[in-house]
Formats: sequence, structure tokens, C-alpha cells
Amino acid sequence: MVRIHRLSAHLRRRFGERVQKIPLDAGFSCPNRDGTLSREGCVFCNPAGSGSGLLERGLSIREQWDFWRDIHVEKHHLSLFTAYLQSYSNTHGPAARLAQVLDELRGLPGLTCLAIGTRPDCLDAEKLDLLARSRERLGLAEVFLELGLQSANDATLAHINRGHDAAAFAGAARAAAERGLTVVAHVMAGLPTRDGREGLAELLDTVAFVNALPVGGVKFHNVYVCRGTRLARWYESGRYVPPTLAEYLRWLGESIMRLDPRVVIHRLNGNPASGELLAPDWAGNMRRMHNAVRDYFEAEDIWQGKLNGAESGPPDWFGPEVGDKA
Repeated sequence: MVRIHRLSAHLRRRFGERVQKIPLDAGFSCPNRDGTLSREGCVFCNPAGSGSGLLERGLSIREQWDFWRDIHVEKHHLSLFTAYLQSYSNTHGPAARLAQVLDELRGLPGLTCLAIGTRPDCLDAEKLDLLARSRERLGLAEVFLELGLQSANDATLAHINRGHDAAAFAGAARAAAERGLTVVAHVMAGLPTRDGREGLAELLDTVAFVNALPVGGVKFHNVYVCRGTRLARWYESGRYVPPTLAEYLRWLGESIMRLDPRVVIHRLNGNPASGELLAPDWAGNMRRMHNAVRDYFEAEDIWQGKLNGAESGPPDWFGPEVGDKA
């Protein structure tokens, strides 16, 4: 049984074959890092950011693309790809900078979709219009605008030094969807609060918030502690305790059953980079995590939308089972 609406199945239905994501680092910063809002970052964020590190080696966007594309073509015989502008906030700064980066994507072989990671407070009408026009200019089938929400609780957002509130996310999501962009919400389970951490109730509130907006995709992340972060200091002092695997599985299952079955799930758990994980140990074993989620959903008979629009069973659009990770 296919129990969730995976990104892999969504793309395979559309294109008839697997579409592989290629991470690209365009050298953007973050308002929570460069002093625009703060220089401390969110409490959980690795100071080095996410990404492949290829930009630091001097590779241009085209060279980064060719590096990863050649690997996937040779090993997996793939031909279709999503350009993923991943590192930091990829709409931060002048609109002209964003336009320049989008121009650099033109003509990349196999480019089919664009995914761009950013924050809701780094978007305005000019930048959203640029992204909307990129579909036609670059010949893209879909543009995924990945927006960090993390939590719908403003007190939590303030405590983690997020720098924006939930209303900023809602406004950006509506404006993006009006332009034909596919909004992907990033949601985190177990965020620290002044009194401890968020639990199931707060996560379900965030899922309900997402369900009420024109959001086409979700990435779920379990909070893990990265070395060199403020959260690491809180963890080492006993001020913060990350969720256990059992807790996260239960929270995720309850959330999935309440998530709109039309929403595409892009990710079910966080994926620490090599060497950054401090705790919990279980968060660093991706194979074990994937197996644990699968087994838990099967044991508890969980499927997406079971308590929200898909009560009779998983909809047909969840399949076919294609064996790809979401």
C-alpha cells in the first residue's frame, strides 16, 4: 500500500520517469546571518548552512550542475532534473541578483523543474514575479518555492530567533500561489520553547495552519542538534532535550493522518550533514529512519489524510509505488 503522496510519485506521474534533484549553491546569504536581522541565525541552524560545498571549491552554477548531472547520468541513466537552489535564503538581497542567478540556469541540460529555498520575509512582488516568469523563460514544468515556516506558533518563532511570524509565511504563500508557484512548507517537530519544547499539540496546530493555506508541498523535519549552534549549548547545559525516535514517529503519524491528501510530501525527516550531528544519535541513520517510518505507518495503519478527506483509504494518486525516496 502506498501510504503518502510522495514527491517521487508526483513527478513520475507527470513525466513518466524519475526526476532527480541537483543541489546548487549560488552564494546567497541569510538576513539572520548577515546582520540584516541578526548575526546569530536560527538557534538550530548550522553556521555553515546546507549545501554541497562545491561553490567553496570555485565551481560555477553550470559546473556544479554538470558535476552532479554526470554522476546521475552515468550511474542511474537519468535525463530529467530539478535545480535546487538550497543554501541559505535564495531570494535574499536585490531582485537583480536573483534575476542574474535565474539567467545562469538557462540552458542547463535536462532542467525540468526549479526548487528554491528561502524565507517568507525575503520575498516581495518583484521577486515573486521574477520566479513566476522563470517558468516560461527557462521552460520549466514547475517551480517549487520552499519556504521555512517551522512552526505556526509566534512565541516559538521568536524564541528560536526566526525573525518573522506565521503571518509572514501566510502572506508569502498566498502571493506565491496566486502567481502559479508551488509553495512547499518546511515544518519542524520538537522545536525549543521557553518552557521546554513543542510537542504533538503544537505540531498539529502547524499542520492545520498549512492545510488552510494554498500550500502544495510539505517537508517534515525532526529537530536535531547541530554542533556549533545555540541549540547545542542549550542541549549541553540540559536546557533542551530532542525528541526520541518513538516520539517523532508518533507525532509524524498523527500529522500525516491530518495532512490534506492533495499535498505532496517532499521529506519526512531531517538529514544531518556529515560531522554536524550532536544529538540524538538516531537522527544520523537515514536508512534506519526510513525503515522505522515505513514500519510504524504499516503497524498503525496510517496513511495521509486518513482523518482529513481520505477516510476510506489512500487515494489513487498516491501510486504507483515507484521505490523512490520522497
